[in-house]
Amino acid sequence: MPQSAKTTPTPAPAPGDRAPAAGRPSAALPAAVHRTVEAPAGRIHLVEQGTGPLVLVVHGFPESWYSWRHQLPALAAAGYRAVALDVRGYGRSSKPREVAAYRMLAHVADNVAVVRALGEETAVIAGHDWGSPIAANSALLRPDVFTAVALLSVPYAPRGAIRPTEAFAQLGGDEEFYINYFQEPGRAEAEIEPDVRSWLAGFYAGLSGDAEPSADPAGAGLFSVPPGGKLSDRFPAGPPPHSWLTEADLDFYAGEFERTGLTGPLNRYRNVDRDWEDLAAWDGAKLTQPALFIGGEHDAPAQWMADAIKAFPHTLPGLSAAHLLDGCGHWIQQERPEEVNRLLLDWLRSLPATSVRTAS
Repeated sequence: MPQSAKTTPTPAPAPGDRAPAAGRPSAALPAAVHRTVEAPAGRIHLVEQGTGPLVLVVHGFPESWYSWRHQLPALAAAGYRAVALDVRGYGRSSKPREVAAYRMLAHVADNVAVVRALGEETAVIAGHDWGSPIAANSALLRPDVFTAVALLSVPYAPRGAIRPTEAFAQLGGDEEFYINYFQEPGRAEAEIEPDVRSWLAGFYAGLSGDAEPSADPAGAGLFSVPPGGKLSDRFPAGPPPHSWLTEADLDFYAGEFERTGLTGPLNRYRNVDRDWEDLAAWDGAKLTQPALFIGGEHDAPAQWMADAIKAFPHTLPGLSAAHLLDGCGHWIQQERPEEVNRLLLDWLRSLPATSVRTAS
């Protein structure tokens, strides 16, 4: 039976205190390298650090490779080849025009192409937010490539019987659930793009573990939109959470989205029904590779999907542990970098050799 625990922050061990199963840490940590590789998207931009077994990390919305800035050096120091990509539609990766180009099958194909372009046959994959289902489906559809999977924020839940937009409409009740609000092309862009930096600051702050109380007196939170309203109407007042997101960090994210726009990232949401149709053959499928889940105590997906977490013994038979971090919000690896690094590294070191093998 996998471990399930609430975890409080503890310092990460210094690199080199314990040699990883994959090999000893490098004496001199190599600098991170930016590059692009060919993929079905056109090109995928990635940031790579370290040598050793490949660990591919996938970000969510509205983020970038930069969301893993604290994990890349820690993984590299522990003897892994850490690679964070810009998902198609983000950053310096290609941005196909068609909405359907952002279906889950396309993201899985991009991830496989990245592994191959890096000269590897297999990889461990980890994902946060939308990156979590992208990582889970990459492992589900291509177990020959992705030998172990770590999921942050969003628990694994097999495809179900109800069309997603219908299920989200039920969640919204008399209001509009945010995923349905994102469905119409151009609608959310019109809210976000006139002042990207302010919108991001409010969104990041509202989902943080140290969030100020919602501006909505009814306490509906950030996940439903009243008729005629905007998602940002309920963003908290005050500055962004400087405890984990500096002004420089916010500048980086804002600069990326001011340059690229939000259509590509939002198109991921616009494919939830298409994904449901594409993945019909995997209805109810278990994810059998070695797995890890890390959620935040105050992170909404861990609350909405509590039943999915309870089902882990059945749906994730290879799960080694499920952690809920005390006081943590949605931005798990940024809010609690030392703790997440420790949990990831302990899990990676526990994997069987067949899950962390490199290309011959």
